[in-house]
Amino acid sequence: MLAKLFTPNKEISKGLFTSAGLVTFILFLAIWSVLSYGGIVNPLFLPTPTAVLISAVDLLFHGELLSDIGISFTRVLVGFLVAALIGIPLGILMGSLKIMEGAFEPIIGFIRYMPASAFIPLLILWIGLGEPEKMSVIFLGTFFQLTLMIMDVTKNVQNELIEVSYTLGAKKLQVFTKVILPASLPGIVDTLRITFGWAWTYLVVAEIVGASSGLGYMIMQASRFLQPDKIIVGIITIGLLGLITDMVFKAIYRASFSWMRKGGL
Repeated sequence: MLAKLFTPNKEISKGLFTSAGLVTFILFLAIWSVLSYGGIVNPLFLPTPTAVLISAVDLLFHGELLSDIGISFTRVLVGFLVAALIGIPLGILMGSLKIMEGAFEPIIGFIRYMPASAFIPLLILWIGLGEPEKMSVIFLGTFFQLTLMIMDVTKNVQNELIEVSYTLGAKKLQVFTKVILPASLPGIVDTLRITFGWAWTYLVVAEIVGASSGLGYMIMQASRFLQPDKIIVGIITIGLLGLITDMVFKAIYRASFSWMRKGGL
């Protein structure tokens, strides 16, 4: 049994797969409980699970948690959608046409190593402290990686498919729409799933400056008033939202590309 569990790429039952994740979660919760309830770590640095739960309930029913979730989700969604609307067609063109790759890959590859937070002062000068500035941080944090990943996905389309389509009389536009795009679509959806997760990681950075609402703002305010329970509530909330969006993309993938290899996503 153990040999099967540790065999590379060996399938296991769905129940065992789920149980493994549940055991890991319980172990994490147990370590947290021992450290906090046992007084090993000062509550100022690590509150108990009970304190975090009470804070979450209070913020949910008497605070502005739901409002902050809506505001933050809107910022992440808009910033990510703009990145996707530009990055997907650009990435496909870069992966299909060498001239486009030569024109854009060097500059995009260069900028993607620059931290999005470094652009905040410039964004404030250019567009102020409003919502566009925060969405722009999300955009900058995801656009360049998303574009290059989609370029790589498009490059992996088998050249034989393209050659056969030309042999059958397809026009260049038809090659893009009928061959390259359908063949790349599973990889594009997978890329969107991954980069949407990155978008959530830039939320706190986007809401550090000039924000008066949102989960990132809530976390920063809690840190100023030494409220670690609220900080953890904010972090867990962002994690849950990211997990939900990840599950949505997985459901879309399974429904749209059931012909792909089992467990491919």
